[in-house]
Amino acid sequence: MAVVSTEPVLRVQDVHLSFAGVKAIGGVTFDVGPAELLAIIGPNGAGKTSVFNVLSGVYRPQRGRVTFLGEDLLARRPPEIAAMGLARTFQNVELFHNLTVLDNLMLGRHHHFRYGALAAVLWYGRARRAELAARARVEEIVDFLELEPWRSHPVRLLPYGIQKRVELGRALAMEPRLLLLDEPVAGMNLEETEDMARFVLDIRDELGIPMVLVEHDMGLVMDLADRVLVLDFGRPVACGAPAEVQRDPEVIRAYLGGAA
Repeated sequence: MAVVSTEPVLRVQDVHLSFAGVKAIGGVTFDVGPAELLAIIGPNGAGKTSVFNVLSGVYRPQRGRVTFLGEDLLARRPPEIAAMGLARTFQNVELFHNLTVLDNLMLGRHHHFRYGALAAVLWYGRARRAELAARARVEEIVDFLELEPWRSHPVRLLPYGIQKRVELGRALAMEPRLLLLDEPVAGMNLEETEDMARFVLDIRDELGIPMVLVEHDMGLVMDLADRVLVLDFGRPVACGAPAEVQRDPEVIRAYLGGAA
């Protein structure tokens, strides 16, 4: 019988980040367990995106420690972090709009290719085998995210909600061991939001991929998250189950702006 690890996939310990003396993150600590969905919430400017930028290697904090699968992340560049299995979506759609859905998904496979330029041009041996395997994986993602009707369409012609789904698919094409979702339903209508919520749950429950979610839609957060971390002005205010966080007096003061 296989032993299932219960060790956290990600550990963030006492991270501090400042820009020109302005504190963006102050003493943030959390972890993410296997197949867990952790949501990070807070008012605008609370430091949520800064946390994501630290995790993906865009920012390097002045203090603290971040480990992913037991490896130090802070000494690595963004491409190295992606190759380790940490994938990210963005608040604003970051796709190649003149390419098709399939081509955009294939771009998520690039760090899995291990062959030279000559093999790629001639398309033989390792290059051919790798691309065929990548295309098979991409087709699985098309089915999983129900993208079949749009698979050969240029992304620029697609509705916004489908574009966001394609971006999620590109992240899945990387075969992530941790997925960072930056406001995945921002700008969506109700039907698109419900579809995205369903796919996020399927990623956790069927694929077993742990996720960190930044989102302003509180209904979505409370329905999906296993735990919620609340930030205010870069500092952690509370962390716990959604129902506990909703009742926390500090959260009510900091996030909802009400009296405890």
